[in-house]
Amino acid sequence: MSAWRPFILVLLPFAAGYYLSYVFRTINALIAGTLTRELSLSAADLGLLTSVYFLAMAAVQLPLGVLLDRYGPRRVQSSCLLFAAAGACVFACAEGLLGLMLGRALIGVGVATALMSSLKAIVLWFPKERIAFANGWVVMLGALGAVTATLPAEPLVHEFGWRGLFALLAAATTLAAAIMFLIVPEPAKRSAAALLARVRLRDIYRDMRFLRLAPLSTLCIGNAWSLQGLWAAPWLEHVEGFGRGSVVQHLLVMGFALSAGAMLLGWSADRLRRRGIGREAYYAAIALLFIAAQMILVLRLPIPSFIPWGIIAAVGAATVLSFAILPEYFPKEMSGRANAALNILHLSGAFALQYLTGVIVS
Repeated sequence: MSAWRPFILVLLPFAAGYYLSYVFRTINALIAGTLTRELSLSAADLGLLTSVYFLAMAAVQLPLGVLLDRYGPRRVQSSCLLFAAAGACVFACAEGLLGLMLGRALIGVGVATALMSSLKAIVLWFPKERIAFANGWVVMLGALGAVTATLPAEPLVHEFGWRGLFALLAAATTLAAAIMFLIVPEPAKRSAAALLARVRLRDIYRDMRFLRLAPLSTLCIGNAWSLQGLWAAPWLEHVEGFGRGSVVQHLLVMGFALSAGAMLLGWSADRLRRRGIGREAYYAAIALLFIAAQMILVLRLPIPSFIPWGIIAAVGAATVLSFAILPEYFPKEMSGRANAALNILHLSGAFALQYLTGVIVS
């Protein structure tokens, strides 16, 4: 396969699925006020509704990780996207909290493999030295969904309402599933059955290298997703006192920061590695910057709010580093389950932080 074909036929279709997952993940920040008014939702209700997306994703990570290793990312991801399309339809037709939660949970199941399948496809089709860079492309393109779910989606909400917006998302998700199934090639067969039989998920969780990475990665990623996916908007409105226009502008900047951060992290990780600076050390430095950005907000330091919120959003793309580190620990034949083992911690952290924040605010 020539150099450009993996990018066109593999990376772009999976990036489209990840793009839709980011739209679904962050769209509630845009429509939170409307949902609260129309359906009389409390802050705790809103936190539970939005975070159930992460809970559903976390619940299916491990079995879907096994399926990715066994059947390949093309078949698994294109099938799962149909669940997301169905969930968007349910969400669009819901009349109360339970219906919204059911739709949101189906969406979470449907896009649960959006990142994992992309990473699996990259491991299968790209050389090892280019994995971090390719991961950066996927997360950057996917993170544009967070951009779309801000200012660009605002006219659609005004024109069609949030129900119409979700109907459009259902149609787009169905189209993405069809394109992925039709154009992504199948990789060469590998005799991985013996390895899959020997290696168990608990072996991954007991690996000391994994245990050094997982806690920091979980707290950084889970916190960033929780804030950008919902609570940034209420903070900007109620704590900073910004109007609707300024809130949407901040969300737009955060979306661009997430997308740019993905590419920058992937590119810089490759460059630093060539100079002898490991990805683990780089991750620790990013975590310190993340903490500093949150402290700027907590202490109300006289720094433009776009800066700390941009940093927080960009750290949400640190999955580029996390999942580029894992192939150094585990063979590619079990990359689906290794990625799932880490991603379930990311998602569980995001669920807990997003829901508990709503409980505290209430």
